[in-house]
Amino acid sequence: MRKVVFGILITVVVLISFKYCSDKNEDKIVLQENSALIQESLKNVGKLIVTEGHFSQVFSYKNSKAIFGNFIEVEKKALVVVNADVTVSYDLSLIEYEIDELTKTLRITSIPSEEIKINPDFEYYDVQADFLNQFEAKDYNSIKKTVNDQLMKKIENSDLKKNAKNRLISELAKFYILTNSLGWTLEYNENPINSSEALQQLNL
Repeated sequence: MRKVVFGILITVVVLISFKYCSDKNEDKIVLQENSALIQESLKNVGKLIVTEGHFSQVFSYKNSKAIFGNFIEVEKKALVVVNADVTVSYDLSLIEYEIDELTKTLRITSIPSEEIKINPDFEYYDVQADFLNQFEAKDYNSIKKTVNDQLMKKIENSDLKKNAKNRLISELAKFYILTNSLGWTLEYNENPINSSEALQQLNL
């Protein structure tokens, strides 16, 4: 009788151990599948987000100088019309992240800053220059620098950067939806993101 009871106990222990190991293997497989899915999603989202805008600028350039001991003043001037195409972009392939399978956490450690590119087209009108004060390369460079500085101020005061950030957040929301559906946690700079609204508060 004891042998029968002992045999039954051994069988139960073996079955429980087998089920435990089987469940652990299944959990491990699921964990690896989820981790692979997250990595693949990060790879697919790793693209360039571009927001485009167009700006126009009319710029009056004038330069004068005195010669012959301030007896004569010579000047040059021009009216410059600038049409510029501007792009604000985020290269998501530069996102840095860690996948912690132990705590089921996707940690985004770094998000690239926006890149602003200005492609201006210059048209010069009413160009006038005295013989002793002709237009030179430094004049055109000065015009380009001044125009670029003014365009940057326009961009800062426009909705272009805001729209680009909104597009960035919409891409990051995909990470939150995915991790949340898998029972994982999304973090940025060690701060858990528990809702889509929390993404809007990120200091990017």
